[in-house]
Amino acid sequence: MSLAISDEVQAALDGGRPTVALETTIVSHGMPWPQNLETALAVEAIVRDRGATPAAIAVLDGRIRVGLDRGDLERLARSTETLKLSRADLAYGALSGKPGATTVAATMIVAARAGIEVFATGGIGGVHRGAGTSFDISADLGELARTDVIVVAAGAKALLDIPKTLEILETLGVPVVCHGTDAFPAFWSRDSGLPAPIRMDGAATIAAFARSRKALALGGGMLVANPVPAADEIPAAEMATHIEEAHADSIAAGIAGKAVTPFLLDAIFKRTGGRSLATNIALVKNNARLAADIATALAAGA
Repeated sequence: MSLAISDEVQAALDGGRPTVALETTIVSHGMPWPQNLETALAVEAIVRDRGATPAAIAVLDGRIRVGLDRGDLERLARSTETLKLSRADLAYGALSGKPGATTVAATMIVAARAGIEVFATGGIGGVHRGAGTSFDISADLGELARTDVIVVAAGAKALLDIPKTLEILETLGVPVVCHGTDAFPAFWSRDSGLPAPIRMDGAATIAAFARSRKALALGGGMLVANPVPAADEIPAAEMATHIEEAHADSIAAGIAGKAVTPFLLDAIFKRTGGRSLATNIALVKNNARLAADIATALAAGA
């Protein structure tokens, strides 16, 4: 199945210009209306302002699309029936004819197929709490091990079992680079309490590391963990209480599978009086800036 790449994105790729992939699950499942559309448009503007081309990815009208316009993004933002697509069901989503938003894993797959090296998101999925009995582990981790894309995120989602998530990434051989910090960030919070596996400062250094990995033919992707700006964070100790309560609510409600993360995000939004959403928006924008700078450094060979 061929990709439907927009003229803007194709021109950037053909010209060797920096391009940044963007996922759309944030738009369809990660934020409420109208903040989801506002954030998607703001992120695209940030990427352009930093000299790169944004390439939002989704499935629309039976086609895997790379590069969306405002109407496409609004359609995803308003729909309540958009599929949440990962590696297992990306092809099904295209065949179904239904609108589909791509997770981290699916976005990586499509970005690599299109020739896009850098991808900005909010936070990656990972090992869910209680995975010892539920076996709920995100496909994002396996994708990072197999697909050669640099993923810029504010760490793993704080809803997860972060120590086990890092252990699996290490086992899979995925480099975890923390940008400008000695601590691994935890999405809404700058410090998860865990040390940075690798610290690097600046987009050019990260780009050089990516090139060195490619020269060694190591394969697979890289996670760049970029902490939320200090002015926008919610401290980890405060978030821990909200997360524990939200998890208890999800268990009581019998929530499972792909519905878990959207449920928890909504519960935490309510418990924080909307502060978690404001922080989420801030970190996504921050990740878009760094991703655009990394893509620029790669394109320049700097």
